[in-house]
Amino acid sequence: MICEVIYAIIIAMRVTVDTNIIFQALYSSSGASHQILKMIRNGNITLAISIPVYKEYQDVMKRKRTLDFIQKKEKEVDTVLEFIALVAEPYAMNYLWRPNLRDEKDNIFAELAFNSGSKYLITKNIKDFTIGNELSLDSFEVITPGDFLYKWRNEYEKK
Repeated sequence: MICEVIYAIIIAMRVTVDTNIIFQALYSSSGASHQILKMIRNGNITLAISIPVYKEYQDVMKRKRTLDFIQKKEKEVDTVLEFIALVAEPYAMNYLWRPNLRDEKDNIFAELAFNSGSKYLITKNIKDFTIGNELSLDSFEVITPGDFLYKWRNEYEKK
């Protein structure tokens, strides 16, 4: 049993998730984003985190209009954010690699994915990371939650 747990930790794939994934996971328990959060909880994948990304999660998820929309209390969101802080793999940004994305707030996610060696940056806003940008983001793949789950099931669950 202990060997299985250690093996699962060693092979866990590292991902970076955009705030919209956390939002969607809390809004609906039936979607791909919620499944991804469950995979993080179960240790199937490892979530990369940095202080700027965590602060962005807090800022967006604790806004009154967000809480009203997802129909959650601030305490419930705090519980999820505390869980993320506990299980995520922290990365300090030793240098700022600025991808110059159209939305400045998206840069922190690309920086984290790059610096952490994440295999995927999971977001519902693919266009924000791929259209009209100066750089080619080739060290990680920008992918939707649905496409990530499809790849996961075909590449990892069938083995």
